Amino acid sequence: MGENGTAVSEARPLAREEAPVREERRPARPAPGPVRHLTRLLASEIGLTFRRPRNLAMLGVLAVVPVVVGIAVRVASDGDAGGSIIGQIAGNGLMLTFAAFVVMMPIVLPLTVSVVAGDAIAGEAAQGTLRYLLVAPAGRTRLLLVKYANVVVFCLAACALVAVSALVTGLVLFPVGPVTLLSGTTIPAAGALLRVGVVVLYAAAGMAALGAVALAVSTLTEAPIGAVATSVVLVVVSQVLSAIPQVAAVRPVLLTSWWGAFDGALRAPVAFDEMGRGLFAFAAYVLVFGSLAWSRFTSKDITA
Repeated sequence: MGENGTAVSEARPLAREEAPVREERRPARPAPGPVRHLTRLLASEIGLTFRRPRNLAMLGVLAVVPVVVGIAVRVASDGDAGGSIIGQIAGNGLMLTFAAFVVMMPIVLPLTVSVVAGDAIAGEAAQGTLRYLLVAPAGRTRLLLVKYANVVVFCLAACALVAVSALVTGLVLFPVGPVTLLSGTTIPAAGALLRVGVVVLYAAAGMAALGAVALAVSTLTEAPIGAVATSVVLVVVSQVLSAIPQVAAVRPVLLTSWWGAFDGALRAPVAFDEMGRGLFAFAAYVLVFGSLAWSRFTSKDITA
């Protein structure tokens, strides 16, 4: 019995050691949904855009131009400014914001946006990273949407930067008070700040329409400098045609003809009808050139 009991007692620990151990299975993490994946891709794209030294340098130029305009107005206002636009800015620093957009909308802002949008697809192709982006489960359509959304964010940031720089410069160099609009009505400073916001949003919409044009051109080439140059040339040609009276019939279909409609915010009441037509023109450009970019990008052979 002792021997058998000893054998049994020795067998029990062995049986416990040989018993299979059940592994706890943790539930697998669900794969990120398409919205989350798209958000992460957009955040990464925005981060890359605002970390590039070239883009930061361009944003720095956008911030400096209103300062230069303000200093020039301050120096010129020491003389007899009269009732000119210089006199209006010298009398109220808030007017510097509107003057900054008048100065920068024709070429400075379009050039900046063209560089970012023209480089969106062509730059990736030139660097050989476009194929690697398409390996991720993003798809060409979603990748193109992310690229354009990034351009829109940059346009909004650029226009907001111009407004903030002009506001700060105006507050430092000039007195601030009620603003006399182009229609002769005087509004308080708080109301003028709201109209500055309207101008920023309208200008950003106009630049976003140009971004759609530059993005479409970017899908047609693998040379980013070519896409940027083509976009800038289109802007210059459009402005030249807008200034020729003999071709006034084509003016309503030119993108640059509607950029200056933000002055509707300087009237009482606000010229929403004119600005609404401008927004409609911007939306038409986004639709047409966005469709062109999508058709080209989804059907082209990616070799880089």
